[in-house]
Amino acid sequence: MVLICKAVLFDLDGVLVDSTAAVERVWHKWALEHHLDPAPVIEHAHGRRSIETIRVMAPELDAERENLKVENMEIEDKEGVVALPGASELLRAIPQDRFAIVTSATRPLAEARLRYAGLPLPKNLVSADDVVHGKPSPEPYLKGAALLGFAPQECLVFEDTPAGVQSAKAGGMQAIALTTTYAAHELKSADAIANSLAEVRLEFTKEEIRVAIESSVFK
Repeated sequence: MVLICKAVLFDLDGVLVDSTAAVERVWHKWALEHHLDPAPVIEHAHGRRSIETIRVMAPELDAERENLKVENMEIEDKEGVVALPGASELLRAIPQDRFAIVTSATRPLAEARLRYAGLPLPKNLVSADDVVHGKPSPEPYLKGAALLGFAPQECLVFEDTPAGVQSAKAGGMQAIALTTTYAAHELKSADAIANSLAEVRLEFTKEEIRVAIESSVFK
């Protein structure tokens, strides 16, 4: 399959960086500290801003204060945080002005995870600090498109969660889902599905980017 775009927007966790174990450790600990069932907390946390998970799962708590605690816990937990297959190659191949990272992590956390994974810090980054409404709202990806100076329909998004795919599609963008966090059947609203960025090839011209997917995953 080949998709055509002019700019690419990458989610971070689960697309470029494998931080699943760290995320789940932190949210498991936080849930137990507040006498909550960890399973639904962890499920809700994937692909969403921490503060929104706290507001939903523990509305009686001071969300701002808890969010700072969770952020610090996540920054400190770097065990197993590594680059996912194909991430380093793609980030070093694509021109800086043609891509952005759009993440539900805060900027300090995003930059920490990129460093832990040995990936370059991007010129363009939209973090949890830059939006009012996180994914699945389209706001994060719309801000990413605007940051690069492209129309939403000219952008293609790489995501790994249903909330992230929903955010991209609600913004009018193409989306390729990676099965790094969720099964393919949970990502079926994406335009295409791949196992990882290692199955993706980019070809550049002055006007467009051709995104070829060599995948054994079918919708």
